[in-house]
Amino acid sequence: MALGIYISVPFCKTKCSYCNFASDVFSRAAFEKYVSRVCADIECTPQIAGEMSGRIEPEVDSIYLGGGTPTVLHPEQLLRIFAAVRNQFTVLPEAEVTVECAPGTLTPDVLDTLLRCGVNRVSLGVQSFVDAEAAAVGRLHERATVLDDISRLRAAGITNINVDLIAGLPHQTSQSWRTSLDETIATGAPHVSVYMLEVDEDSRLGRELIAGGTRYHAHFVPDEEATADFYLAACEALEAAGIAQYEISNFARPGFDSRHNLKYWTRQPYLGFGVDAHSMLVSCLPDAEAIRFATADSLEKFVGGSPLRPTLVSRESAVEEFFFLGLRLNRGIDRRELSQRFGSKAAESAQMAIGELIFDGLVELHNDRIRLTSRGRLLSNEVFERFLAPQNVPQNCSAAILER
Repeated sequence: MALGIYISVPFCKTKCSYCNFASDVFSRAAFEKYVSRVCADIECTPQIAGEMSGRIEPEVDSIYLGGGTPTVLHPEQLLRIFAAVRNQFTVLPEAEVTVECAPGTLTPDVLDTLLRCGVNRVSLGVQSFVDAEAAAVGRLHERATVLDDISRLRAAGITNINVDLIAGLPHQTSQSWRTSLDETIATGAPHVSVYMLEVDEDSRLGRELIAGGTRYHAHFVPDEEATADFYLAACEALEAAGIAQYEISNFARPGFDSRHNLKYWTRQPYLGFGVDAHSMLVSCLPDAEAIRFATADSLEKFVGGSPLRPTLVSRESAVEEFFFLGLRLNRGIDRRELSQRFGSKAAESAQMAIGELIFDGLVELHNDRIRLTSRGRLLSNEVFERFLAPQNVPQNCSAAILER
């Protein structure tokens, strides 16, 4: 089975107040050391896989540069990263190659470089088409910038474009949210990601909300009920426009599902490089289904050579992952596949949880497929926890999506 490659670029022009990723503003002097370390790790892939007791395949069918903002790198640095991947792996001709871009960073030189690197998909971190909302959380672009970027991408031949939106930003109202949805649909972008604002201690805005303060426009953040309504409105509007939901946060026109992210949700093998990047490989050990490992979550530790953090995935943990990753997809999971992969006992042991969730209206059973209901997608963490052993329940089950 072909690999997916994820490469983290933790550099930004500014740190958005809602951001809880391992990214920040650094001087350009840090870029070169970082790129050199990433390229060295890619070159050492066979050694790393051997140390982790993981099995790797030479072929790659998806590459994803995420961040941060990969397009703040110098074009030569982007070329070096892609060259390192192609030197180590066989990138299939039909591979999906995605780069995340902050609107306004797509200079002519960068766009030309992306084409030279074989990029055929771009994800734009728009978050809001309402300029005041974008500015309130530290975004540097305006609506016109986004539209210009999309126009230039299409003119260059990159038509597979994703638009990121966030429901629940400060100052957002049902009317302004509808404006962002209408603008998104009008762009004709074939893929849209809709995230509900996360409130946690890993972002400045989240910490301020928890503390009940007013910095970062925290007192203008819509309440949870309004944010949920925005999300449901997005599901309805995008569906009506032919952009169907296929995962909790993701919507696409036919043929434009994110092939890279589908690897995470269907437990296919992938390798991550860079700060706070995660990997999952089939395990060579007899007592483990897979091996997951992660890099250091800070730039200093990563560049300094901090060791990888491995986690063996037992058969029991693999079953749990099968549920809480597979249920993110609108198509859900197939009980027959569960039995085929993990045995009839695995299916039998989940029956009680499935029955309770059906009774609670959070999942539904249709032709042997278990899938979330509309209400279940809003309360997905509660659903996922039902399939986890108590000691394995994370603070936020959606963290199972190891990369965006």
